[in-house]
Amino acid sequence: MLDRAGVLSVWAKSVCDERGVVTGWLPLHQHLDDSGAVAGFLVDRWVSPQALAGIARDFPDGLEGVRVMARWLAAVHDVGKASPAFAVQVPRLADHMRDHGLAAKPVLAHDPQRAAVSHALVGYCAVLDWLTQRLGFARRGVAAQLAGVVGSHHGVSPEDGQIALAGERFDLAGEGPWEVARRFFLERATESIGGSAVLARYRDVRLSKPSQVLLTAIVILADWIASNTDLFPIYPLSTLEGPPLELSAAAMARRVGTAVALVDLPPRWRARRCESTVDQLFRERFNRAALGARPVQAAAVNVASSSPGPAMMIIEAPMGAGKTEAALLAAEVLARKSGADGCFLALPTQATTDAMFSRVRRWLEVLPGREGPVSVTLAHGKASLNDEFGGLVRRGRYGSIGDEPEPTLIAHQWLSGRKKGVLAAFVVGTIDQILFAGLKSRHVMLRHLALAGKVVIVDEVHAYDVYMSQYLHRVLHWLGAYGVPVVLLSATLPPDRRAELLNAYDSGAGGAGCHVAQPDWGYPVVSSTAARAPHPVALSPERTTVMLEHLDDDLDTLVVYLREHLVEGGCAVVVRNTVTRVQETAERLEREFGAEYVTVNHSRFLSCDRARTDRALVHAFGPPGPDVQRPPLHIVVASQVVEQSLDVDFDLMVTDLAPVDLVLQRLGRLHRHDRTRPAPLRRPRCALVGAEDWASEPVAAARGSRRVYGDHTLLRSAALLGPHARDQVTLPTDIAPLVHQAYAAGPVGPDSWRADMEQAQRAAVEAASRRAEAARTFLLGEATCGSASLVGWLRAGVGEPDDDHRGAAQVRDGEESLEVLVIQQDRDGGLLTADWITEHAGEPIPLDSPIPFAQAKIIAACTLRLPLALCHPGVVDDVIQALEVNHITSFHTSPLLAGELVLVLDENRTTELKHGNAHFRLTYDPRRGLMHDRG
Repeated sequence: MLDRAGVLSVWAKSVCDERGVVTGWLPLHQHLDDSGAVAGFLVDRWVSPQALAGIARDFPDGLEGVRVMARWLAAVHDVGKASPAFAVQVPRLADHMRDHGLAAKPVLAHDPQRAAVSHALVGYCAVLDWLTQRLGFARRGVAAQLAGVVGSHHGVSPEDGQIALAGERFDLAGEGPWEVARRFFLERATESIGGSAVLARYRDVRLSKPSQVLLTAIVILADWIASNTDLFPIYPLSTLEGPPLELSAAAMARRVGTAVALVDLPPRWRARRCESTVDQLFRERFNRAALGARPVQAAAVNVASSSPGPAMMIIEAPMGAGKTEAALLAAEVLARKSGADGCFLALPTQATTDAMFSRVRRWLEVLPGREGPVSVTLAHGKASLNDEFGGLVRRGRYGSIGDEPEPTLIAHQWLSGRKKGVLAAFVVGTIDQILFAGLKSRHVMLRHLALAGKVVIVDEVHAYDVYMSQYLHRVLHWLGAYGVPVVLLSATLPPDRRAELLNAYDSGAGGAGCHVAQPDWGYPVVSSTAARAPHPVALSPERTTVMLEHLDDDLDTLVVYLREHLVEGGCAVVVRNTVTRVQETAERLEREFGAEYVTVNHSRFLSCDRARTDRALVHAFGPPGPDVQRPPLHIVVASQVVEQSLDVDFDLMVTDLAPVDLVLQRLGRLHRHDRTRPAPLRRPRCALVGAEDWASEPVAAARGSRRVYGDHTLLRSAALLGPHARDQVTLPTDIAPLVHQAYAAGPVGPDSWRADMEQAQRAAVEAASRRAEAARTFLLGEATCGSASLVGWLRAGVGEPDDDHRGAAQVRDGEESLEVLVIQQDRDGGLLTADWITEHAGEPIPLDSPIPFAQAKIIAACTLRLPLALCHPGVVDDVIQALEVNHITSFHTSPLLAGELVLVLDENRTTELKHGNAHFRLTYDPRRGLMHDRG
């Protein structure tokens, strides 16, 4: 019969020296005690009240039930480690267990199915059997749900086939004394919460899928903290020879208290009730010199204040109307109502995210409700290269040390990395970080916990296509189920799109999902799932009427047009739909006007070059102020990167034909601010180009534009903006009507276009259907699909996605883009940092010895996305193999550089990639970006 000493011999953790010799261990009972205590701390002190309230609804005793169940689950999560399959991994500790009555055959260490019978699966079976046999829980009820949490604590939910294997392989799972040991740990955990009578209170509970997911996330975090040997020290190996180690209650309290103090998790933020008027609030948060809030900002606060519970708001307003400030003001109101203790603001790109981080930081520094420093995260793959964010990282491994003064904001060391970073209270990140919550992937539970406690703001929501929208809709559905307040921002939305978004949230929140497309809601407008009627906002009396001109699509005509209108100087922007058109245009304009008068901006520059250009654009063309030095004459040639979030202002615009909403977004960069302009440019003027022939029926956009946007939206745009339709656009009054017409089902344009437009529409519907179906491959299931356990929840998932590569490829449509690090090679074969960058240019890079962190950071900023021509399925594998020839030993020792593909240019900034079907000649021009030709 297995005695107490035998049970307490089961090990959970081990450490080895540099020779691989075991030097320390932690018994399973201690790790489970540690984990249970940490789970209690997380519920009491750290997990958002908003998230806890959602779980509490499933328990008869509310929050107390959440605390009891979280502690119990964490205290049994590793019970499956009492199994031969686990024990044999460390022979020395397995021998110790054998000496105490738990014998595991050493040959099992080499069994091909040992890893498949994981301790998580053994734990699932043990919990399910014990709850049903010992406490009389129904096998298909909450017992299976709690077992599913235990089985999912490594971030992947168990599958039926895996569970069956664990049940068949008794030799690996362990029977007899092994079952006795597992029952001991289950009963020990039950005693820690007050005994079986306490646990039996929840026999008839049915946990919703969202509650199971959040409980799993809490258990995962408790396990991770309890597994950290700096926080919870392990025992010397010599203690194996003595009596079993069991800590007294006082010693256990000291152990947990020391660990909690060391990890030093920031306290919760609590939104305070504000007695100020909206105007006062705006001045306090954003601009003390302002007269007050703008109408759309006041409307957002009013709608948030009138909401009876968690809801989703959509704010539609013109470019430059202050939507971001409106969302942040509304977030404060919504957080106070819901118990949210943070905010997640998502944007389309890394560049827009970096720009927004500065604005959000200024808001946070004056935000009341802090009981200490609040945690912040910049959530994208290049966050470590952002100096402003880096300046918030605390010294020390976990928190502040020594006499360091307490800051207002911190980037907490423990709340960092791909999995934990988004758990910070305030997060500014790319939209991918939100969409990953709808992707069947490992540890997706942590993303749900991160979102479940916040107010979620999604900017530029009109920018997401059919494929990405499938993930966005599913995430909104889960956020509705969690009771998370959401604010979506857009210049304007088609009525159908608005209704889809509102219904997606409502479907999770238990609403009727009865929102229908209504084109006459007014504009600007704030709509909400909590309100039957939208809240239209009075338009500002200010109007901007933009003269539309239609030019032939050739560079000679463009040059003549620019010379005519820039005769007295001025700042113009030429927006192209493809990088190739940007580069061709820039080359011609540099010859005509001089390189010093032309700036190029597109997505095919090094990240550091893009960032430098963005800063220069804001410095030259930003809002009037002492830091803006506007040149007397300049032309910016840019791709779509100029559409989003950069606060820049031009006197004259030329743009390729694009979907109507994007053309309007571009027009928002024309005469954006009040300033003195050259006499010929005092009236806003935009030339539309990019059509093969404006007189043709129908008008056909340039081939590259059709590849990017498709024929359907471009034909409707040409029908509404072409020379036969209008010669001016008035902002903001024309924004909503034009967008509604562009995306409505009814016909637009001349009757002679009808057949072509109907054919393009059918093709667009078919393409959208294919893309939506493709998106469903890895789409997470719905939150409201019954109260089944987590078994099979992540079936056929993507595993562990890398945030910038594999994961992003799943939530964004189109060919996967390859990202490379760019360095140079000198004539002698030595490697150098790029010779044109502003810092550390042309520095030698060590080949075998470790790369200094400062230099690694510079190299990591020299990332470049390769064009589609090098990434499509016909050549991408060959391109990767050609790049993998550049194997640099020193890169693999650097956390910033390890695993990255490297593109090595020669001293002339060129290279050839040759392998199989791939043969390309690449040239990098610091002024024009990457150019490529087939070899």
